[in-house]
Order: sequence, then structure tokens, then C-alpha cells
Amino acid sequence: MTDREALLVELVDERGARVGALPVAQAHTAPGRLHRAFSVLLFDDDGRLLLQQRAGVKTRFPLLWSNTCCGHPLPGQDVTEAAATRLAEELGVTAELREVGIYRYQAADPGTGLVEDEWDHVLVGRFRGVPRPDPDEVADYTWRWAAELADAITVDRAQYTPWLAGVLAVAADAVSRP
Repeated sequence: MTDREALLVELVDERGARVGALPVAQAHTAPGRLHRAFSVLLFDDDGRLLLQQRAGVKTRFPLLWSNTCCGHPLPGQDVTEAAATRLAEELGVTAELREVGIYRYQAADPGTGLVEDEWDHVLVGRFRGVPRPDPDEVADYTWRWAAELADAITVDRAQYTPWLAGVLAVAADAVSRP
């Protein structure tokens, strides 16, 4: 099994231009370093969103509910290609993805002391079928309506990853389509 914390991430400046590379673990050590990431939102034919509960062994925000999949492309790697690979690894799912925007955010995990400082490419796609999650990556999954999810995040933010609301907002056009 690959030590994901040792893989390199692409450092970026405030405009998203590449400025270097660091291992994942170093980029997420406080105060954090701005780096490229991706968040995938998959919808079924009815317009429901596939959410995952992050596995308990995750180094950042374990057991919180989050978007379908997220991760980091390797330096120079195509973001859509990296997202498709990670989607297959985490959930056993394939889908055609398209990028709909960028969500720039910072968040500290009070449980681990690690931080997120990410230039997050938001990708959406359609999926029909049953996910086959890797238990080392995903504790559980569910399908939710985007509007219902946005309300749930407002009521109990502590159950969700800190980037989920922003990723949903970036993908609002895609979310509103069935």
C-alpha cells in the first residue's frame, strides 16, 4: 500500500501557478502550504449527490462526511486524471468528470493539529451503480439531495468536512441540474 502522506503535492501561489513541491505530510503541517487539490461531486440520474464518510484512519478530518472523493494530483499531473484515479481507488467507481471551478480554502483539524491550505479544483460527474469503497479510505457512504445537504451543514457543521459547503457552492450550477 502506498504511503499517501509521502507522495508529493504541487505547491501553488495565490493565482494557482506552480511554485514547487512538498510531501503531503509537510504541506499539511501547521501553518500549511498552499497546494493543488481536487474535490469530486458525483450525482445520480435523479440529481442526488454521493457523499462519503472519511475513514477513521485518515490523517485529516477522520469520520466526517464529505464530497464523493478528494485528493491531490502529483506535481504536473492532470487534475481530472488524478481525480478519476482516486475515485477508482477510494470508491471503486468510474465516471466522466468535468471541472466547474476552484475553491480556495484553509482549515485546521482540531483533532490532529494538521491543516488544509488548498487550491481545490472542483469536478462533477454522473454515476449509476453501487460504489465499492475501500475501507481504508471510506467508512460509509450515502446519497443526499444537494439542497438538503446544504441545510444539514448549516445546522451541524461539525459532522462535515470544512470544505464541503464551499465545494457545493462552487458547483451550484451543476448541483441545480438533474
